[in-house]
Amino acid sequence: MARPISPEHTVPGAPLRGGAGNRSTAVLLFHSLRPEQWTKNLIVFAGLIFGLELFDRTAVARSLAAFVIFCALSGVVYIINDIMDREGDRRHPLKARRPIASGALSPALAGGAAAALAAVALGAAFSLGVPFGAVALSYVLLQAAYSGPLKHIVILDVLAISLGFVLRAAAGAVAIQVPISHWLLVVTILLALFLALSKRRHELVLLANGATEHRPILGEYSPYLLDQMISVVTASTLVAYIFYCISPETIQKFGTDMLGLTIPFPLYGIFRYLYLVHRREGGGSPSQMLLNDRPLLLCVALWVIAVVVIVYLRPFGV
Repeated sequence: MARPISPEHTVPGAPLRGGAGNRSTAVLLFHSLRPEQWTKNLIVFAGLIFGLELFDRTAVARSLAAFVIFCALSGVVYIINDIMDREGDRRHPLKARRPIASGALSPALAGGAAAALAAVALGAAFSLGVPFGAVALSYVLLQAAYSGPLKHIVILDVLAISLGFVLRAAAGAVAIQVPISHWLLVVTILLALFLALSKRRHELVLLANGATEHRPILGEYSPYLLDQMISVVTASTLVAYIFYCISPETIQKFGTDMLGLTIPFPLYGIFRYLYLVHRREGGGSPSQMLLNDRPLLLCVALWVIAVVVIVYLRPFGV
């Protein structure tokens, strides 16, 4: 059953819960950038870690700049989505609290701020180099296409979300001019697809009969169909990561065959995520699940530590 929505969620001028209606415009704009979602942009550091540049100061500085730029660009995309989806968001038990959907923030003001921020961020992106700027611009165009027609086309909607993660990973590599393994790009798109499908399932189950009123494309999905897709993507993600770890190319690049020891971490992490989706009704926000679920957060942290130790310290001289 869909959760009941209080009247304040359906009135355009209703304030946010918790006194959010009294917040300043700057605070509301910052909230609309969704800083809690910026953890998704951490994937830009994949090129730094797997490109063996973690201890190069220049590479670290450029990666940090790339991260900040993508945080700004993703924030712009969130504002655009909130403006375009504000009517549907008012019928969602959680999204109705957002500044634009609640009426606390003017769509015109938010749109102007987003345009200014996009111009500054893209200018900064091209200052890091034309290749990086081109990837950043491609990301914005892809997200704009998603906010327009793509989010209304079944399957293409989740594929567009996944390609956004691939562009983030590619941007991180381009920013420091290192090649990135094709296997890692495959793992990235599969893992992102897993998260996108899980989010669709969460929305469908949470909103029940009201799902299509919030997001019409949900009418093309069913929990059973999404579960089938998630099963395929889950297996594909794990197999792709395993192949990456044991491939001769990876062993030659890092000078060790011990990266396979990290395989239990994605195994546990994905199974834990599925547990949270199916048993705890999670999956609506991957970023919040990562930050709020300690076992999942610990798993990711241990995976990063294990990768850095194996790739850079090469224990036992293997």
